Amino acid sequence: MPRLRHQAGMTNLIVPAFAKGFALSAGLIMAIGAQNMFVLRQGLKREHVWQVVLFCAAADAALIVAGVNGLGTILSAVPGLSVTLSLGGAAFLCWYGVTALRRAFSASTMVIDQHGTLTLGAALAGTAAFTFLNPHVYIDTVMLMGAVGTSLPAEQQFWFMIGGASASFAWFASMGFGARYLAPLFERPIAWRVLDVIIGAVMLALAASLLKSAFPN
Repeated sequence: MPRLRHQAGMTNLIVPAFAKGFALSAGLIMAIGAQNMFVLRQGLKREHVWQVVLFCAAADAALIVAGVNGLGTILSAVPGLSVTLSLGGAAFLCWYGVTALRRAFSASTMVIDQHGTLTLGAALAGTAAFTFLNPHVYIDTVMLMGAVGTSLPAEQQFWFMIGGASASFAWFASMGFGARYLAPLFERPIAWRVLDVIIGAVMLALAASLLKSAFPN
């Protein structure tokens, strides 16, 4: 009986913390953003999908762990960091958005297996840029999830971080590998054009949002 009570106590300790981390991470990560659009595009091309998914999930996990362990407090105390990240992110998103729009309106034939092939290094470099040049990733993972995680009892923080990391991996895996079910649609060049128009518009809108947050007045 004592052993059963101990197991029940552990379950009552682990499940709520894991669920809180999973739900909060899922709610933050599911918003349409540059990183998600990049993962979706790589999934449609079936190109370095595992590597991109694992990079995104590992980056989120590392940032969540850092946030729960106090990095958010340090970052918030660094003057000018937010503005610097916003400017760098806006410049990168503008470049990628314009590139996507140029692809969309180019005269070249676009098919699913010949559409802008990336090397593994280029794919990971793009993933890193979409991940770390976005100030919102630090707000979401380091500061917000970090604040919630640190408010939990010490014995629950580990499971909160595991829940958050699990949600990130589940989401990026579903984006990357679920995209293949849309492949028949993207056998038509017009579908790639529409996707690139959407990607370009999203990237430019996000860049404008970053600039607005950097210079609110």
